[in-house]
Amino acid sequence: MGTDGNDGSGTFEVIPAVDVQDGEVVQLVQGERGTEKSYGEPIEAAQRWLDAGAESLHLVDLDGAFEGERGNADAIDAVIDAVDVPTQLGGGIRTVDDAVDLLERGVDRVILGTAAVENPEIVGEISERHPESVVVSLDAKDGEVVVEGWTEGAGISPVEAAKRYEDLGAAGILFTNVDVEGRLEGVATEPVRELVAATDIPVIASGGVATLEDVRDLADAGAAAVVVGSALYEGNFTLEEAQAAVDAAE
Repeated sequence: MGTDGNDGSGTFEVIPAVDVQDGEVVQLVQGERGTEKSYGEPIEAAQRWLDAGAESLHLVDLDGAFEGERGNADAIDAVIDAVDVPTQLGGGIRTVDDAVDLLERGVDRVILGTAAVENPEIVGEISERHPESVVVSLDAKDGEVVVEGWTEGAGISPVEAAKRYEDLGAAGILFTNVDVEGRLEGVATEPVRELVAATDIPVIASGGVATLEDVRDLADAGAAAVVVGSALYEGNFTLEEAQAAVDAAE
């Protein structure tokens, strides 16, 4: 994956999101159930992004994220089998065994959110068995990391958390600014800059991307990559346009 952009050696990557709920690709507003808009079948969505030039895919089992256990395993396994680019998967991965099973199944990186907050050592345990395989998802609201589907504050800042997980062997940080997530109203770059300055591992930005300018702003802020969902599905811009906008600026 081209997620080493913030050390100056790699290229910024635009990663399409394939978020799965009840076996269908959806996008939520502010991560809230009941706000979803459906975009069809997961394999078709994944193939669409590959055809458009995606170099990796961001997969999320939304039911897993909310329920704490993987609810769309079959649909997501089918995507993993069907694509030949690196994949990162989050949602409902709560144990070392869960993660190892997925990595051995063909996922390239597992994304840990609540599990890593509740048990930071899990990051090191998985990384020992599969180096460079754990991305820790830090979702922030009002400058505090939130967990359990963005419903509970964890009492720690994103920067403090990122440093902790870097020390434990995390391969990257997926940073979602919940304040702007899913609203298509633009991004907040300052929290991204702070994370990039505080850590040496790649920061993948997520949340609120609505325009090509947003994509460029996150690249300028030092993020290694950006995950884009609603803006791509709604046709605000194409994947090719997003990648070209960043490549032209580099």
